[in-house]
Amino acid sequence: MAYDSDSTLDLTQYSSLIDLIETASEKYADKTAYACLGHHASFSEIERDSRYFAAYLQSISGLNPGDRIAIQLPNIIQYVIAAYGAIRAGMVLVNTNPLYTERELTHQYNDSGAKVLVVLSDLLPKLENVVANTGIDTVISTHAADLLAPQTQAQVSFKTHKFLDVLAQGESLPFKRFSTKLDTLAALQYTGGTTGLSKGAMLSHSNLIANAMQIKSRLGDKLVQGEEIFVAPLPVYHIYAFMINLVLYFERGCCSVLVPNPRDIGSLIKTLSDYKFTGFAGLNTLFVGLCHQVEFKALDFSHLKVTISGGTALTQAAAGMWKETTDCTISEGYGLSETSPVVSLNAPGLEQLGTIGKPVIGTQVKILDNDGNEVPQGETGELALKGPQVMSAYWNKPEETAEVMTDDGYFKTGDIALATQDGLHQIVDRKKDMIIVSGFNVYPNEVENVLASHETVLECAVIGVTDERCGEAVKAVIVLTDPNCDPEAAKEAIISYCREQLTAYKIPKQIEFMSALPKSTVGKILRRELRK
Repeated sequence: MAYDSDSTLDLTQYSSLIDLIETASEKYADKTAYACLGHHASFSEIERDSRYFAAYLQSISGLNPGDRIAIQLPNIIQYVIAAYGAIRAGMVLVNTNPLYTERELTHQYNDSGAKVLVVLSDLLPKLENVVANTGIDTVISTHAADLLAPQTQAQVSFKTHKFLDVLAQGESLPFKRFSTKLDTLAALQYTGGTTGLSKGAMLSHSNLIANAMQIKSRLGDKLVQGEEIFVAPLPVYHIYAFMINLVLYFERGCCSVLVPNPRDIGSLIKTLSDYKFTGFAGLNTLFVGLCHQVEFKALDFSHLKVTISGGTALTQAAAGMWKETTDCTISEGYGLSETSPVVSLNAPGLEQLGTIGKPVIGTQVKILDNDGNEVPQGETGELALKGPQVMSAYWNKPEETAEVMTDDGYFKTGDIALATQDGLHQIVDRKKDMIIVSGFNVYPNEVENVLASHETVLECAVIGVTDERCGEAVKAVIVLTDPNCDPEAAKEAIISYCREQLTAYKIPKQIEFMSALPKSTVGKILRRELRK
């Protein structure tokens, strides 16, 4: 197949994500849409259960179309039912990382104004202090195995509604199909903020549909409607997997195999052995980790035709190992939460390792210098883009929105790139100090804010360092308030404190103590000096 960057993108097929979900459900009714933990749900069953869920939401007093509903679940079918149900009820989806700490959850729920939360029952105790300090009125909980058989759930002080009870009640409630426009807000996808607080990228029905159509065009004949089986080890609360599995592959009538815990390599390999899977998505760490397993090497890869990599730069070692083991190449792509997410993607069979491919159809790209002017071909600058997949704004943050949008409507990514002679792009570096740990963005300011609130820390700076397993790891350089204290005891206390305040991938993997940090003449800490 040829690249399609110059083709025209047709967005007239669906009037909204609601239309997409209902059309696919009817067209592929009896086919398996999702599989997880031994449970298989057909397209018609997903339509039915998401309709029941939507009817229940519509019955809640004071909950109206446009209100936000947060989902804090791993990769289980209940996530799909809740997400589709929220969308079909006209709500705005707020994807939430189940590993977030109380501090992170409280910020996201208050910032989004979420009124409903769907959460894994195992996580309920963590919410004891969160729910009381947010505007959440309704908590719906589910055990991962509920769809196989009802499970016992944790008891907490606040009122909860069991997921299965919600579906049962929704069955007897009237469902009013919600009619919306393409430019209506569909989701708030939270991403890191330079102020140390995450911000919500406002993604419309049009943004998400457009990106699905863009990726579909790029994959071409590798994505056959009604035939593909795509294994989903990456979390669907992350926009990368959300787009692939909840929008694109559902629209094409394909089956997504949801993997709740990809860290359990043995269980993941067992899941892979149960399916004639044709598609897979991952990151360097997952590719390499699997290829080192004897059981994985023994699998049947004869049906595998698409492997997608995104979230962090694909290494030659990982790509080579995957090709040698599976006989399938890896198509590296590039995207952001703000772009729904895919900006560029190597076409399967036309991959050029070390590049992110060409922009997907309907996407215009510029590479800008510090003054906002385009640089000559082959020179580096900040990657900026315009396209139907780009968010409208950051939720309630006009100043931060203005910082990333140019006067002519281009979104500035903050990544440094260059264009090759054949129109492909390479990501060279990050403009600011963002650290990418296993595909997740870590902003130093957020970690520094937590560190600085610990009693032993006088000053601190956070940088990214190379890590063979995660691509990058977080390193903290700290000046202690008491230079004579035991450094090992201080290190243990700081790490323990971080575990209470930060998601695991944000916790410093390395800590170095210094007597003073390098600073500019105006007192700004010079992180670049710490990287030398």
